[in-house]
Amino acid sequence: MSRLTPVDISGGGKLALNVMHFARALRAAGMPVGPGKTLEAVQAAALVGLGPRHDFYWAMHAVFVERAAQRDVFDQAFRLFWRNPAELRRMTALTAPGAAPKEDQEKISRRVADALSPDNDVNPQDEQEVEVELDTSQTYSAMEILQEMDFESMSAEEVEEAKRVIAEMRLPIMQVPTRRFATDPRGARIDMRATLRAGLRSSGGMLPLKYRRPVTRHPPLVVLCDISGSMSRYSRMFLHFVHAITNDRDRVHSFIFGTRLTNITRQLQNRDVDVALDRVAQAALDWSGGTRIGESLHDFNRLWSRRVLGQGAVVLLITDGLDRGDISGLETEIVRLHQSCRRLIWLNPLLRFDGFRPEARGVKAIMPHVDDFRAVHSLSRLRDIGTALSQAEDSDWQALNVA
Repeated sequence: MSRLTPVDISGGGKLALNVMHFARALRAAGMPVGPGKTLEAVQAAALVGLGPRHDFYWAMHAVFVERAAQRDVFDQAFRLFWRNPAELRRMTALTAPGAAPKEDQEKISRRVADALSPDNDVNPQDEQEVEVELDTSQTYSAMEILQEMDFESMSAEEVEEAKRVIAEMRLPIMQVPTRRFATDPRGARIDMRATLRAGLRSSGGMLPLKYRRPVTRHPPLVVLCDISGSMSRYSRMFLHFVHAITNDRDRVHSFIFGTRLTNITRQLQNRDVDVALDRVAQAALDWSGGTRIGESLHDFNRLWSRRVLGQGAVVLLITDGLDRGDISGLETEIVRLHQSCRRLIWLNPLLRFDGFRPEARGVKAIMPHVDDFRAVHSLSRLRDIGTALSQAEDSDWQALNVA
């Protein structure tokens, strides 16, 4: 057990000043850091002192991190801020467009890089006002660029703008016929019950024919979202999308899984997206952990499939297919899931890479048993989901439209 060495920060030391700058960097990166947390962080730094690095890390983590979704941003900011300044400048340079080859770049969040960029420390009084003329005849608008931008490479401002766009999205699921019928003068079927009832009113004379049509409605939507470490950044954005469609229609059932399966349908029904995602974070004990797709699908098939997969449900499976658990049962569970639903659509952010190949064992087990396979890494790809769900196959329309 390490021994803490408290430090007196009331003197001329720079520890308190550095903690304050670190808090500002976290706030610039999009984390909710105010003066109260800054003071708590300074007190925690004074208590922990200049002991082992991991003690100082967890002291700052206990103060600044409130939700599982903030862990990645805090971890990257801590590693970049509390290290050699020359190394910080090098890492920041690597995040600039065209600064280095892709194989030399580390996976650094844009919002962290922008928050720690040396440009934020420039004194405006030292700059001369320069008039710049731009030719915008062949440039793209900011919204067009945002539509195609990868969620992982967005800055804090771009993430907030993307969330606002996602909140306005609507999902046009196709309408499918049910076994129920409704009276319709232009219907293709004769409603014998209504016809005989009308004949009784006419005292056995001419029978006015009554017609009916099948009632259509959208099928239930079931979302199975992977929240493991490799999927956390994409799953957070997709949960904003799921929240939008949950409050736009009925019969949407949402589940998340990492090492265990969690039903978050009730949490996402809150109108406030921030409150809803806070409740999801509290319910998810395995956020940014490992991945056990096969075991999670087994729990879903055993406990929830009969409850939520009725009436021809459509299933969205959001995962990269990188299963760290036992693969032997994954194919059995995905086959059972496919046979229990109307359509199984797999959304995989790894498809954003041109050189993607289904070489992982989990990907090979899932791919033969899905109806559609799409990428989900940008706003435009999220809109494509609506296109996929609005395409009604002939077999779907004919399945229930039989005599």
